Amino acid sequence: MKKLLSSNKFYGQFQQLLQNNSFRELFSYLLTGGATTLVNYAVYLTLLWAGAKYLTANTIAWVFAVAFAYFANRKFVFHSGNQIGKEMFSFVSMRFLTLLTENLLLAFFIQTCGFRPVVSKIAVSFVTVAANYVICKCHIFQKSASYIKASAIQQQKGEEIHE
Repeated sequence: MKKLLSSNKFYGQFQQLLQNNSFRELFSYLLTGGATTLVNYAVYLTLLWAGAKYLTANTIAWVFAVAFAYFANRKFVFHSGNQIGKEMFSFVSMRFLTLLTENLLLAFFIQTCGFRPVVSKIAVSFVTVAANYVICKCHIFQKSASYIKASAIQQQKGEEIHE
């Protein structure tokens, strides 16, 4: 049976995809992103329940979520070995742009469209999750040139890459 499955072109492509570090990275990002979203929503909803204004609640929730996200992304997604201070500053700075975007979109949905704060937060989250991944991947947790070269050599030799 295994021989039959391994001869299947789809199975071979799926197996190759599972071994691809980009797939693992994206999967890890989705898991840590889900956990970050839980942190964000837990703080946001708690503060709304306590009577905080939605922009105040969102900004405080952002602080907790960004702190959690930085360490989770550094350790479990991008396996970064970069200098922590510079990288954290870059992470927080870039994420600050998504906070501004998120607050503007929340204000638009709530004040202009009349949506409820929780529904607005869910809608806005789709934009910020996608933007945050691109920012992290392209600007914050970049691999060094030597790492990229070593990875390419290992892939050519058929070796598994350990980050």
